[in-house]
Amino acid sequence: MSRALRDFARREWGPLFTTVRTALVTERWRAVPMTLAAVSLTALFQVVQNQGWGYQAVQDIGSVRAEDPLWLSLLRTPLSLFVPALDLPVWGALAQVLLVFGIAEICLGRWRTLGVAYLATLAGTLYARVGIALGPDGPLGLPASDAQVVDTGPSAAVVGLAVYVCWRLGARWTGALVVVAMVVEVIIKANLAGKEHLAAIAAVLLLIAVRAWRERRQDGVEPEPRPGTRSWKPPIKS
Repeated sequence: MSRALRDFARREWGPLFTTVRTALVTERWRAVPMTLAAVSLTALFQVVQNQGWGYQAVQDIGSVRAEDPLWLSLLRTPLSLFVPALDLPVWGALAQVLLVFGIAEICLGRWRTLGVAYLATLAGTLYARVGIALGPDGPLGLPASDAQVVDTGPSAAVVGLAVYVCWRLGARWTGALVVVAMVVEVIIKANLAGKEHLAAIAAVLLLIAVRAWRERRQDGVEPEPRPGTRSWKPPIKS
């Protein structure tokens, strides 16, 4: 590995690696209790919804479709974060939740992690309604049949958290790569899930812009140290 590549890796992933490694070494699994609960809940929903007696129950409490009344969708959205898609391997969803939620919980704290995850999922849920109203002719629109398709489950939250953590910890190129990958996904297969991922990213990028603006506008307050600087310390989990 060349020196330039080592320097890039240190700048890009050094703060992230150090924060996560320190937490796992000192606290082990106690560092990510919310993540373990999320993985367990996702696995439980997967088992239950594949039972004849449990499918409708999971649909009633955690599956969101654009054809549902808005109040019902908003009521189900928090639990929809943990309902995996029936047509995709559940192990992929569990691995995503464990990895991305775990890193986010360590770096951001559990409540901020849940907040960003909910924002990303809610953005996807609301976008589906807007996209169907726009119709299939425009690049942002969706066919009317997508109103009956279940929302993305954990994946929108995972994508949104990945982008936010990359910004917060200074891994800007990695965050940009996540965004590009989601754009390519939509170009290759412009389905509801892919466009909901882009909606989730747009909501998180707006949150990032607002937070960055607020940090710049703080008068008389010392700017928050950025990852990679000597004065920066990992955030204390809430």
